[in-house]
Amino acid sequence: MDGGGRRTGSLNGTAPSQPAGAGPANAVSRRTRGERRGSGGVRLLKPPGRRRGIDRWFDRMADRIARLPRRAGLVASMAIIAASAGYGAVRGGHTEVVIEFLRDVRDLAANSVGFNIAAVALSGQRHLNREEILATAGVTGRASLLFFDVADARARLKTNPWIAEATVQKLLPDRLVISIAEREPFALWQKAGRVGVIAGDGTVLEPYVAAPYSGLPLVVGSGAETRAKPFLALLDRHPELRANVRASVLVADRRWNLWLRNGIDVRLPEFDVDKALDQLAALERDAKLSTRDITVIDLRLADRVTVQLSDAAAQARDEAIKKKQKPKGGNA
Repeated sequence: MDGGGRRTGSLNGTAPSQPAGAGPANAVSRRTRGERRGSGGVRLLKPPGRRRGIDRWFDRMADRIARLPRRAGLVASMAIIAASAGYGAVRGGHTEVVIEFLRDVRDLAANSVGFNIAAVALSGQRHLNREEILATAGVTGRASLLFFDVADARARLKTNPWIAEATVQKLLPDRLVISIAEREPFALWQKAGRVGVIAGDGTVLEPYVAAPYSGLPLVVGSGAETRAKPFLALLDRHPELRANVRASVLVADRRWNLWLRNGIDVRLPEFDVDKALDQLAALERDAKLSTRDITVIDLRLADRVTVQLSDAAAQARDEAIKKKQKPKGGNA
């Protein structure tokens, strides 16, 4: 400081002389915090806080990019292209096509080193053919054993209504073992005018009736497919009666009616069906009801059997009654 209270300093921009013992830290602390020295000794103002943080982030990123390997740019470009292609496939609805293509490439690589499916051991099939089973399981000429998903193959096999259970095993390097358990045709089920083949658990095996299954018992009505097995088991106790049954009809999902081959409608109760069938079998054996000119046999009441005559039989009965009631001889 001079005598007038003014700071003295060098005209060429050099720092004033420091007192003894003052180090570089003291010199830095005396600098204005809002300044930084640029190239050529020009002092530049530092940007405010948020701006300084952004500059430091860009500096760090530039430094990291400079340290990347020589071919990193090529790899990054390929990654960007692949990501763009994937995004385009998703937006364009071609995801499945792309995935299938990648699977084929993967399987081709595995097959080239000896992991192709050279043999398939198949067991348990009776109604399905070999080609249908392999196609359902996803076994194709391009599939490789190395990447073959046995859990997915088992799930796909069980989507076929004929297959109740399935096991799939891989025996590396090139053998596949498939074992299935098929459902058996049990009955024909009619609903809404359509007849199909069902298994004992109610599964619809075929939506139509092929010739080999035309002799199966017929059940009719909504819900009849799942309740047919226990009811037909009761009917099996009377082979002669069952042979005369054309169809078993589930009424209101509560009780069964029997349509006999001669056109008689047998109405069974909701409960104690086994006793009603025993009674019907006894009536057929003793009174030959199925040969009578009747249209309905009603067994819904436990203490009585009600029959309904056909129109012709009812008319004949009425005429017979009238003849019996007509007085004998004439008036005097």
